[in-house]
Amino acid sequence: MGIRCGIVGLPNVGKSTLFNLLSDGSAEAANYPFCTIEPNIGIVTVPDERLDQLATITKPEEIIPSVIEFVDIAGLVQGASEGEGLGNKFLANIRETDAIIHVIRCFEDKNITHVSDVINPLDDLEIINTELLLADIQTLDQNLLRAEKQSKTGDKIQLAKKAFLTDLLDHLNSNQPARSFKISDDQNLWMKELCLLSAKPMLFVANIDEASISDISPYLGQLEKYVGQTEDTEIISLCIALESEIVKLDTNDKDEFLKELNLNEPAINKLIRSSYRLLDLQTFFTAGPKEVRSWSIKRHSNAPQAAGVIHTDFERGFIKAEVISFDDYIKYEGENGSKSKGKLRLEGKDYIVKEGDVIYFRFNV
Repeated sequence: MGIRCGIVGLPNVGKSTLFNLLSDGSAEAANYPFCTIEPNIGIVTVPDERLDQLATITKPEEIIPSVIEFVDIAGLVQGASEGEGLGNKFLANIRETDAIIHVIRCFEDKNITHVSDVINPLDDLEIINTELLLADIQTLDQNLLRAEKQSKTGDKIQLAKKAFLTDLLDHLNSNQPARSFKISDDQNLWMKELCLLSAKPMLFVANIDEASISDISPYLGQLEKYVGQTEDTEIISLCIALESEIVKLDTNDKDEFLKELNLNEPAINKLIRSSYRLLDLQTFFTAGPKEVRSWSIKRHSNAPQAAGVIHTDFERGFIKAEVISFDDYIKYEGENGSKSKGKLRLEGKDYIVKEGDVIYFRFNV
């Protein structure tokens, strides 16, 4: 399944540097606004040590991890919803993503300009959130006008849609994002059709300096307090400049450097996994002599839906799924050992795939 996260923020907060760090890309990162105009796109693998554990048993020809697509979107500015700073173009780029990674500057550096000349993470956050809300309000205004015309016939569905749009518009006008608006199953399709920017899952990345890795800065504290008051967002801190240096080191030097910082792994791995969770994804595996592979599916997906991620024919002709939990697969050293211990299960169409399941699908088309 295609998974796309858009990296957004004000100009000069570290978006392009973060993108290059994630994707080993070549996005231009410069000390002036709008050095990124066309969005850069990079494919990033999701770190998962379980792949190596499976490969130790199956000895495959190839190991294929899950991936996420990251998009480096040019810096938004105040007034973007009205076209400022090529705002309409940039907002359209955000609309094409599944989730938003919002980078916020939480460090002082006189050599790196800030669009407002003042480091204030909460103000920066508010500018981006406001522009997304204003763009969504414009979208809702247009849809509500159409719904009002169509509801004049007395059609119950159109009347219900008009009421839904009115309530949602009131919610946005109260400075609340669409993702925090409670909807029923019947309203889910209407929400999806709107493609609202503020409905997308959002992860805040606080770009800190090296000193703040061990000592929380006042800037980071402000952000954490804000995010702690909301239920629909998450925040992680990342010293993007330092992570950019870590990635250049060879394995031995990298391990030693991380040890000095009391880190088990580069913090960038946490961002990738957080992005994965942000999209409400989970992983299942296929394993054999040809390849060991991780697959991304939405949580609570059933077995045929998981099969369809591999190939649409697998879902269309689904018969059964042979399932072994990851822990059992490792404990009993593969399929044969798990089967001999009664740990291989045959599951039907209603089976909800669990995190880490190792699955072989039976199908017929």
